[in-house]
Amino acid sequence: MDPVIIVGAGPVGLTLALLLTRQNVPVVVLDEGSGKDEPRPARTVVLREDTAALLERLTGAALGEHGVRWAGWRSVRRKQVMTEIAFAEGDPAAPLHIAQHILTDALRAALAREPLAEVATDSRLDALEQERSGVNAHTRGSKATWRRGSYLVGCDGPRSTVRKLQDIRFPGRTAVERHAVATLRTELPWEGQALLHRMPPWRSSGPSAGEVTARPLPDGAWRLDWLLPPGKDLVTPELLLTRIRETLTGWTGSDAPAYDLLDTGVHTVHHRLARRWRAGRVFLAGDAAHLLGAFGTQGLDEGLRDAENLAWKLAAAWHHGPHEALLDSYQTERRAVIAARLRAADQALPVLRGGGLRGMVPGAARGHDAQFTDGHLGRGALGSPGTYAGSPLTPPRLEAGIAVGTPPGAQVTDVRVTAEDGSFVRLRDRLGRGALLVVLIAPGTGVWDRKHWVSAGVMPRLAAAVTALPHPAELLVAESYPGAPAHSVLLVRPDGHLVAALSGVRPADLYTAAEATLGGPARKAEPVAEEEPDAERLSEQTETAEAGSGRR
Repeated sequence: MDPVIIVGAGPVGLTLALLLTRQNVPVVVLDEGSGKDEPRPARTVVLREDTAALLERLTGAALGEHGVRWAGWRSVRRKQVMTEIAFAEGDPAAPLHIAQHILTDALRAALAREPLAEVATDSRLDALEQERSGVNAHTRGSKATWRRGSYLVGCDGPRSTVRKLQDIRFPGRTAVERHAVATLRTELPWEGQALLHRMPPWRSSGPSAGEVTARPLPDGAWRLDWLLPPGKDLVTPELLLTRIRETLTGWTGSDAPAYDLLDTGVHTVHHRLARRWRAGRVFLAGDAAHLLGAFGTQGLDEGLRDAENLAWKLAAAWHHGPHEALLDSYQTERRAVIAARLRAADQALPVLRGGGLRGMVPGAARGHDAQFTDGHLGRGALGSPGTYAGSPLTPPRLEAGIAVGTPPGAQVTDVRVTAEDGSFVRLRDRLGRGALLVVLIAPGTGVWDRKHWVSAGVMPRLAAAVTALPHPAELLVAESYPGAPAHSVLLVRPDGHLVAALSGVRPADLYTAAEATLGGPARKAEPVAEEEPDAERLSEQTETAEAGSGRR
């Protein structure tokens, strides 16, 4: 069968390529560049717990050694500390701040070790044809050629060629936020802590220009972002140097703070959502499918979650034949999560950025600060990983179904488990292999040698039930899981989302849940859709907003 073609060699495209090759699916990555990113200290990313763990698992690199895990978070309004959170050393919940080129280099190095991966540099897509059995992609450049693929995924950024060739609309809002950015080496009073300073006392140009964020980087470097007033005014070197001096003076108390300027830039946040994420055998992921990033949220986080969601579904289709309901669920699940995130941001924007009477309501400042903190730390409606509670892959009501600490559709908690070979591993380490995970909660199994319990009690019956499932599955055993009683059984998707929890070994319920996770009984592929489906309410709202505001 033909490889999966991935257009774009950024972090999302490279991550998807690694996820597919680890599930024995060959890939071709079309990279319009030279195969190496230019180091830009001002271009950095913040990774949350789940996405940092995903990338470390794929690259085999300790990314914390190349970036900084925040020691804490401080939010200040004028001179008052509103929120202060400390992260213990090694706490996986601490956000990881790393330069994007370092991250991309680690992904490229890992992909270079994969025999099923080919990276075609200087290859820019310019034509795309779909057939019932595959896709044909033409590239221009020094390696101009036609390539044949089983599927094609556009991970080619905001100006996606794939999206344009498929005539998929990309409505939304332009320039929701603009930030002047400077990465510099200096000493600040809060080593290793990230800071959001709103309305600092040394600024008098209004709230819209009175917000600065500081995020630590290795070797004493910091990335500073200043929120700019609405408009398209140029950020001149003089303006940026003035802001650096007054900010460092305000924070350190020094009249002439020492610093070494490493890089500068302007970061503009757009909010956009593609109408469709799938067109036959063509998919969109990452910035090609959505743009977001207000209030410290990170678009890359969501792009990596796109890749993790799509990879196991494409792998299942590649190995076992197309299952349309399973492939359709990618758009249904991921687009709903991003739409909810954008709605939450759109609702918060006039409150947090508008000022006026809203800001004078007693307690409003602390409530606003909580929303900013959620965005920057990846929590709440603005930042937490989405759940797939309304997914079409949700199984019907199960007779033996029970509630545990993780709701169905949410990411599972990373607990220690015993693998089939008797080794102790983290649950998260077994993800991304294409197999369903069946976890038995059995207190005491971590104390006794595996040979004493693997053939005792419910284990033989459960092992037989796992073998009979309609998709490859791995049986794991955990001593405990939040909210799960002894002898309960968890079914987990290959991307780490809980399908169901059962009270004991119930082979029929387990089979039903697994079959639903695969989209139900397989059916033949439908012809490539020619018409665009109806837009969802968010897209309609954003287009209405554009018409009223003159945004493009």
